Amino acid sequence: MPTAYDAIVIGTGQAGPFLTKRLTSAGQRVAIVERHLFGGTCVNTGCIPTKTMVASAYAAHLARRAAEFGVDVDNVRVDMARVKARKDAISGQSRAGVESWLTSMKGCTVYRGHARFESPRVVRVGDQTLTADRIFINVGARPRVPDMPGVRDIPFLTSSTVLDLDRVPKHLVVVGGSYVGLEFGQMFRRFGGEVTIVEMGPRLIRREDEDVSTAIREIIESEGIRVRLDATCVGFDRRSDGIGVRVDCTSGEPEVIGSDVLLAVGRLPNTHDLGLEHTGVAVDAHGIIGVDDFLRTNVDGIWALGECNGRGAFTHTAFNDAEIVSANLLDDDPRRVSDRIETYGLFVDPPLGRAGMTEADVRKSGRRALIGKRAMKDVKRAVEKGETRGFMKVLVDAETRQILGAAILGPGGDEIIHSILDVMYAKAPYTVIQRAVHVHPTVTELIPTMLGSLSPLPDASGDGDAASKGKTTA
Repeated sequence: MPTAYDAIVIGTGQAGPFLTKRLTSAGQRVAIVERHLFGGTCVNTGCIPTKTMVASAYAAHLARRAAEFGVDVDNVRVDMARVKARKDAISGQSRAGVESWLTSMKGCTVYRGHARFESPRVVRVGDQTLTADRIFINVGARPRVPDMPGVRDIPFLTSSTVLDLDRVPKHLVVVGGSYVGLEFGQMFRRFGGEVTIVEMGPRLIRREDEDVSTAIREIIESEGIRVRLDATCVGFDRRSDGIGVRVDCTSGEPEVIGSDVLLAVGRLPNTHDLGLEHTGVAVDAHGIIGVDDFLRTNVDGIWALGECNGRGAFTHTAFNDAEIVSANLLDDDPRRVSDRIETYGLFVDPPLGRAGMTEADVRKSGRRALIGKRAMKDVKRAVEKGETRGFMKVLVDAETRQILGAAILGPGGDEIIHSILDVMYAKAPYTVIQRAVHVHPTVTELIPTMLGSLSPLPDASGDGDAASKGKTTA
């Protein structure tokens, strides 16, 4: 007979442990299942290990620039084995913390193994069967390996396996010019390797505004990273001198020879081997589980949280999924996915912090809007730190005066964006932050200045106010 629980949680990524704690604190008996490493992507192959390595890369970069600050540092050398050891220690500590928390949690039973549905209410883990009226799927995603010519004939790295390197690749070719590819590309360039980034589209990080993409390209190219765009004929060959990567069919050198190849071309949800066919849970062609505004699937009693539901590919959205589900089930608080404002960071140096709508989004919406923009070279704190690359930009609804979106590319941009995000959540007019008194000298203090000089958002041609071309005032 199956062992009965009030709830089953499949996966110990960011949503799982928090939700389990909320359920057990409410007196429920919960089974949580983990088939591999506790903590999920963030702890093991995502945020924590990668940002730990980004910190090491930044230290190396700053050491090489020390002379600019009047400091002499000789013989800067990166010991990749020690970089990896530091990353492993920090990631391992977090993983152990999650496991210890769950195994000692009152009312929680931990199962180690691969969970598979046998019916909408029954899950098998090895030779044990579990049953519950509520089941929460939190299985995350994995790096996608595209079906490119020759890809199965070469040794390649993914965003997971690249973390196992204890050496610096002589020449790393990164296929994919978006968030993951850019972070690893800059990181390994700062560790001392040659780097080429190959992007099939016309520009880097296509979901961002063009000025953001252009600025980031200029930043990474200034550090010696080569960028190849419009690479629509990507393919791979083994060569005596490395790995040949075909990059372009129309212009430029048709092939790049690298020592290593990193595939950074998206992710796939880990839903292919859950036995979902036994549940009736709807998934799309990519394996993403469909959910409503409360994270419920089409099958009563089954929820999907985190990266596998396609409603956010970030640690913070996964955690918020758990907050939404627990608020609705336990607190009589009808929180919704649609309540949250999209926000995220790109952790190159300088980092990009993003919140809300892009400039392209605002134009597409047809609303009357205002825009403000300031270069980081105008920020005294950035000048003092010797980090003047980038800019900040904000978009405001001309009628409600509420902030629609913002991008901060510059020192501390990933932290500073929250001063704008919180005002957006409060649905307060932009004048609240414009009239705030900020500490000097900081980067944040330029936000009120930027908001004090808003102007109508031009249309795509640069002629007049987007949407209305009417008269607006800030």
